[in-house]
Amino acid sequence: MSADGVATGGEVSLEQALSATVQRTGALAAGVYLLAPDQPVLCLAAVCGMSARAVEPWWRVAVSAAGPLSEAVREDHLVWVGRQEDMARLYPNAAAGLPYQFALAFAPLRGARRWGALALVWPKSHPPSLTRRERGAVLASASGVTRILDEAPGPWDIPEEPRPVPLLQPGPDTAQTGLAADDLLSRLPVGALGMDLQGRVTYVNEAAARLLGRGADALIGTLPWQAVPWLDSPVHEDRYRTAVLSREPVAYTAMGPPDRWYDITLYPGDSGISAFISPSLRDEASDTPLPRVAAHPDRPEESVGAGRIHQLMHLSAALSQTVTVSDVIGTVADQILPAFGAQGMVVSAADAGRLRIIGHRGYDPRTVARLDGVPVDTEITPVGRVLSSGMPAFYSAPAELIRAHPRAPLLTGKRAWAFLPLVVSQRHVGCCVLSYDEEHTFDASDRAVLVSLAGLIAQAMDRALLYDAKHDLAHGLQQALLPVTLPRVPRLAVAARYLPAAHGIDIGGDFYDLIRLGDTSVAAVIGDVQGHNINAAALMGQVRTAVHATAGSRPGDVLARTNRVLIDLETDLFVSCLYLHIDLAERRLQLASAGHLPPLLRGPGAAPRTAPLPVDPGPLLGIGPCTEADYPVTAAALPAGSLLALYTDGLVESPGTDIGDSLADLAHHLDKVGGKPLDAVADTLLRHAAPQHGHTDDIALFLLRSR
Repeated sequence: MSADGVATGGEVSLEQALSATVQRTGALAAGVYLLAPDQPVLCLAAVCGMSARAVEPWWRVAVSAAGPLSEAVREDHLVWVGRQEDMARLYPNAAAGLPYQFALAFAPLRGARRWGALALVWPKSHPPSLTRRERGAVLASASGVTRILDEAPGPWDIPEEPRPVPLLQPGPDTAQTGLAADDLLSRLPVGALGMDLQGRVTYVNEAAARLLGRGADALIGTLPWQAVPWLDSPVHEDRYRTAVLSREPVAYTAMGPPDRWYDITLYPGDSGISAFISPSLRDEASDTPLPRVAAHPDRPEESVGAGRIHQLMHLSAALSQTVTVSDVIGTVADQILPAFGAQGMVVSAADAGRLRIIGHRGYDPRTVARLDGVPVDTEITPVGRVLSSGMPAFYSAPAELIRAHPRAPLLTGKRAWAFLPLVVSQRHVGCCVLSYDEEHTFDASDRAVLVSLAGLIAQAMDRALLYDAKHDLAHGLQQALLPVTLPRVPRLAVAARYLPAAHGIDIGGDFYDLIRLGDTSVAAVIGDVQGHNINAAALMGQVRTAVHATAGSRPGDVLARTNRVLIDLETDLFVSCLYLHIDLAERRLQLASAGHLPPLLRGPGAAPRTAPLPVDPGPLLGIGPCTEADYPVTAAALPAGSLLALYTDGLVESPGTDIGDSLADLAHHLDKVGGKPLDAVADTLLRHAAPQHGHTDDIALFLLRSR
């Protein structure tokens, strides 16, 4: 078998396997997505039972995208979506670009390597779940396709457009029947068209040719919304796509010359679509008017099709989920580049009269370094001019760019470019450059969608820049308030870690400190300020100052005085805090808690036991209005070789998990790893907690070992 899927001899080709899959599973259509060799993108290589154009917005899908296809490949399991409601609930981003009623299944293709996925489509009449037989048929079909891919003698070439695969359905010779049918249709007063699953016209009767204003020779083999001017509206293509995907009749009316409405009805089937056209006889006051479409014969030949519109909706949904500049760059690189077939991307912003590159893909880092920081008015690249004027620029070949910027093509090696200004409310945020390794023509549809997309990128980038600036400010404030180093204390080893919350969460107010009180005594403190913002970080600094001012007193008194300070500040934030006074000479400790989690104590010896220290907690700091809150003091022994673990709730709390179970798990893990050096213990505990608790909150961890 050749690498393009064509069978040689008695072998089964990819095309034959796809056709057999449709018949075996009862699906409307099946397609094979293959992973691109040079980027994390799934490309539709072949499709059977449906027009490749009908699924054009989904020819390329990023592996990182939040959708069922990408999940099947990433997680290596079958994904089933039985209803549009399920799609909207489970994959809202993907649902924005799939406004159709049908059922979907995606089965991973993993054999000698990870190939991609098998995609199948059923009409909305399919039950909401797969039967055991259907599931087995889908998995068996995926296994067969995987075997064909594994046994190919050479690498698989991914085509620019998916290969259409005919649905092989054996049947008798129907030549005579066809002649009789043609004779029947020619006598009908209504227009009749036949279209294959690719949308091309296969039959036109005399009435249809007359109503459409085109002869049969001019219509056969064409797409009607491209061949007939008054059908040149994205809605017609969308109605056709709806009929193909739903396998249900679609009826609507359209305005045609001379200013007359026509009824159009589409009847889909397994081999194509039958369309009937007739002058509309419906009264304007009818209780059941059909949807109407007014097309414009004088519109440009190139228009933005419904597929592009749905693609724009999908990309808009993806950009709406971004938070940081890194998120925006990742979405542009992983989803927008594949969608438009581009190979390179650079996003720049003006900073103090110079162009700063804030993200890129598909470029040599040395080239990026040469372009980063050039003056805005440079002639090396059109970016400065586009950024200052707010007007996009498209260059389909190096010759076009050389005329304006002779040095630009020599720097990057690219051969086509789209320079898109990122403008929000007349503020120039930056410039996004999409580039191609080969010459590329930007038609009116491409330009319209890219300009619209630039506006969406600009809004996402503007939000992200603001978020990053606020995040960096809060993070810098917090880092300045946390101790840079901890004091060295004889007979005490310490290690501390602070881990900010994961993506999408602002900096919080977790803190820790070690205060040297004398040659043989220290105070250890850990706490958590409510909230994740600059106010929380600032209050954390005030709490640390208050604790320092009273350290050395009884632990309960330290917390009581700190509580009074917070009440005087009239803050609306609360603070949990744990304060320990450690006497290393006597090897004893005293502690008091303001609503904080208990510390863990790992005993010394060959068979150590780890357990929470019993502590009677007092109220949270700042909870007021009582200024004389009571914080009971607990005393405990601290034998040589024992290990204390102080931590904040981010290490142990997660939704749906009992806090007692989490503490027991942490104690059990500390039992196993507590004998290692403290730095290794701290890192191990963080790695153990992250996958279990999702890292949705800040984590502070403070370890102290009595030597």
